[in-house]
Amino acid sequence: MSVTIPKRISSAVINSLSAGVVPRIGLEYIAVGRKREIETILGDLENLSQGAGAFRFIVGRYGSGKSFLLQAVRNFAMDRDFVVADADLSPEKRLAASGRAGLETYRELMQRLSAKLRPDGGALEGMLQKWINSIRLKIMQEGISAEDDTFPSLMEWNIFETISGMEAYTHGFDFASAVAAYYRAFMAGDDAKIRAALKWLRGEFATKTEAKALLSVGEIITGDNWYEYIKLFAAFSVKIGYRGLLLFIDECVNLYKISNRQSRENNYEKILAMFNDVMQGKAPWLGIYMGGTSQFVEDERRGLFSYSALKSRLSDSRFVREGYADFSGPILRLAQLSHGEIYILLERIAQIHAQHFEYEPFLEKKELAAFMELIFASPGAEEFVTPREITRDFLGLLNILKDDPGLDFYDLLRRGGGSLTGGDRYASFEL
Repeated sequence: MSVTIPKRISSAVINSLSAGVVPRIGLEYIAVGRKREIETILGDLENLSQGAGAFRFIVGRYGSGKSFLLQAVRNFAMDRDFVVADADLSPEKRLAASGRAGLETYRELMQRLSAKLRPDGGALEGMLQKWINSIRLKIMQEGISAEDDTFPSLMEWNIFETISGMEAYTHGFDFASAVAAYYRAFMAGDDAKIRAALKWLRGEFATKTEAKALLSVGEIITGDNWYEYIKLFAAFSVKIGYRGLLLFIDECVNLYKISNRQSRENNYEKILAMFNDVMQGKAPWLGIYMGGTSQFVEDERRGLFSYSALKSRLSDSRFVREGYADFSGPILRLAQLSHGEIYILLERIAQIHAQHFEYEPFLEKKELAAFMELIFASPGAEEFVTPREITRDFLGLLNILKDDPGLDFYDLLRRGGGSLTGGDRYASFEL
């Protein structure tokens, strides 16, 4: 491979793909295909930076690349100075619930809040400190020393000029109060009050009484109102120098799996409210991307299409049903990668594996073609075999060959169930 990849990154890529999960880093070394989808979402980012909103469903089968695309866009967004947050839904984390499942989703989003300065999560405090320090630097650049008697009042004026506009939003007064409490505690070096302000912003207070005893707030973030605070945080992130906030909510099929109809529909109603908000321009600088299976969206008995208001908003036009793709619609359906794209993916993985374990690559074009022949030999494989399965099997093969160089590659493929003709069907791919 012409580019040397740091061991930390190549290790993350190999370990993640071997376990069937998406790497958090190093995606740029293995990304293939999805050009139209990525261009579409990059267009969303440009609109978001101008105060628009975006809401899309990324739809595909298990292992088809939904999570990969979401992770890739997450990284693109951070590089372009957006704040991002991601969460995986589960039986314990939903969008709406009678218990704490909705609040748990918010808490995970805040725990995984990331920006360029903290790309691996936990960015909330760093963002606040960067903002405060940027105001301090701005005042000093105007010729006013930190020891000047006017410095504290100028700091406070600049801070409150930023957060005063938040009060126009629903729950904005309490949000602004918590941010102001953090600022005062930060300047005073009051660690206990700093922790209390961050605890409130992360939705970790259990009761209003507990929060009011430590902060001048009348409300707390709950499973019912958490989305209103997401909108507040999107606006606030722009005020402190970022371009907007993107949420990536994956594993939405867990909403489809909710057995109780009323509970399931409560979650769909939450999606509808969020969707309407964003599409009607009531959630500026906020992008929401939800990953799920086709079943989660289109099943008219339990999926989103079982909720008539969502079905009417999300259904494709008649021309899409005739086989044309509409990349401007709210649903981005992921088609299978082409054979050429899969071939390039395998070639890149082989190079990363060889570089990481410091050996000369031993698989050439004909071996990669033979592996593809094996993968697609089974009936139905063209439609149902996913990139996740292909990369996991391929890395397993590379590991075996690395550990036992004496093994014959083609004999190993035959043991894996292949009836090989030499890969002639895939021998024409050129990199």
